[in-house]
Amino acid sequence: MMISSAMNAKLNEQIQGEFSAAHGYLAMACAFDAMGLKILARKFLGQHEEEREHGMKILHYLQEVGGTVTLSAIDEPRTDYTTAESIVTAALDSELHVTKMINEVMALAESEKDYATRSFLQWFVDEQVEEVSQMTDLLNLVKMAGGNLLQVEARVRHEMMSNK
Repeated sequence: MMISSAMNAKLNEQIQGEFSAAHGYLAMACAFDAMGLKILARKFLGQHEEEREHGMKILHYLQEVGGTVTLSAIDEPRTDYTTAESIVTAALDSELHVTKMINEVMALAESEKDYATRSFLQWFVDEQVEEVSQMTDLLNLVKMAGGNLLQVEARVRHEMMSNK
């Protein structure tokens, strides 16, 4: 095995964290859909897929370095959302939590002089900067829009079309 047992355990925790985040985004997408906010639902469904892909990327890395993948149960996601703002706030909180987890794995890689894992994790560090920034921007947009969520839908749709 090319990584320590401590790193193996930490990467397994990160896989669980990414899959939990994905599950949370799926619940948020369903909540947006139930509110009739179909564009936000589609955006958050995309976030669900992205987080799942992140978990799979770490899983494949762990296999590649000869580690042992141990899949843990993921918590049931929150489903009692009543406003768009509460959903986006929860999404931002989730991104901040995942960022903290990534930083902890990176700190372990640095302390162990595990340069391969450090190199692998740099993409996630950079990705989390983008994720936190995007959710912060979306939360600010939702707050500014007040009750006019159709404006938010139009803006998000435009951004989604521009990013294709």
